[in-house]
Amino acid sequence: MKTNVIQPIKGTRDFYPRTMAIRNWLYARVRQVSESYGYQEYEGPFLEPIELYAAKSGDELVKEQSFVFPDRGGDLITLRPELTPSLVRMIAQRQKQLVFPLRWWSFGPFWRYERPQKGRTREFFQWNIDLIGVDTPEADAELVAIIASFFKLVGLSPGQVMILVNNRRLLDNELGGLGIPANRRQSVARWIDRRGKMSPAEWESYARTIGLGNAQLSGAIKLLENKELWKKSRELVRLFEALDALGVADYVCFDPNIVRGLDYYTGTVFEAQEVGGDIRRAILGGGRYDNLMADVGGDPLPGVGFAMGDVVITLVLERYGCLPDEASLSPTPVLITVFDEDSLLASYRIASELRQAGLDISVYPEAVKLAKQFKYAHRVGTRIVVVLGPDEQRQGKVTIKNLINGEQQTVPKDEAHRVIRRLLDQHPPS
Repeated sequence: MKTNVIQPIKGTRDFYPRTMAIRNWLYARVRQVSESYGYQEYEGPFLEPIELYAAKSGDELVKEQSFVFPDRGGDLITLRPELTPSLVRMIAQRQKQLVFPLRWWSFGPFWRYERPQKGRTREFFQWNIDLIGVDTPEADAELVAIIASFFKLVGLSPGQVMILVNNRRLLDNELGGLGIPANRRQSVARWIDRRGKMSPAEWESYARTIGLGNAQLSGAIKLLENKELWKKSRELVRLFEALDALGVADYVCFDPNIVRGLDYYTGTVFEAQEVGGDIRRAILGGGRYDNLMADVGGDPLPGVGFAMGDVVITLVLERYGCLPDEASLSPTPVLITVFDEDSLLASYRIASELRQAGLDISVYPEAVKLAKQFKYAHRVGTRIVVVLGPDEQRQGKVTIKNLINGEQQTVPKDEAHRVIRRLLDQHPPS
């Protein structure tokens, strides 16, 4: 009888064990890099009042991309579409008790009402990391260096990914030099941000709708093609000097087209992109946001940070063969086989002894042919298989087979944990 399986909500994902293992692997690398720079993990609520985003995240995020609904009291709340407003609200609430500068990071779920497509979902996980309380180009450089360090850790090269930087104050000065009044520069910044998302004709037509004349349009295009423009910004000069000292300058370059769409960025902005393929694809973005704290009720504080979703970076890692193999993701590297029904409890006992010795162990759950158990071990990425048959039980020994190279040896039971640990150390997961 044919049945219709209920499908998941559009734009969400099922995390089967391998997918979940990759997510956890990514989380572990995010944690490793964040903590290597001295950052502390935190988390905010998944639900927030819509006013928190309406003030600073821009109309598009609030009106078009947020899941908004009334609570039972009638107030509008939303599933969080980003974390920075929550971060500054949390800091404002305890601003007098916290010790600055703050170095905080988080990795959690977010929701946006997107049109689902490859690399874009409505539910996603995101790395957020911020440095609060320091207003220097060197602080900006630290966040960029964290990105580069993450790319190095997961095996992505500068030929595959690049971090593009610009400065909003530099852009503002240049737009002022073109005679564009201050009250229109935010609109122009959003126009620049859409350059790579529209055809040249559509983009120039859009420029007319925001009031750019011929001279201003040609002047804007000229400055967006000036790769040496950064030398006019003392902030960017210091940023690149710091990045060179941090040893990550090969991952970073200046790009005047990078402005970031959110309204709260005030200084240096940056975006990491895949550059090894035919199409440039944004991986993450961030920048300096010095005006947010006062807008949620706290005293003004400078800040810089970025966010990286898990969907695109996973696709990029897969494209360049940087995801871990099956053996690396296996929950247990060692499988104890069950030779026959009479050997089941003996297999349980040796498994318990090996766990007490600090090893992660699984036992095949029933007595079936050894060939089937070995086939299972290969398929789930197990590296070591232990056989405890009648002969081994009589002799107080176990047979240990290394599935990486096919070698096997029979050793006393009380030596098994040392032999297994040595084999695992000799053949770590790739």
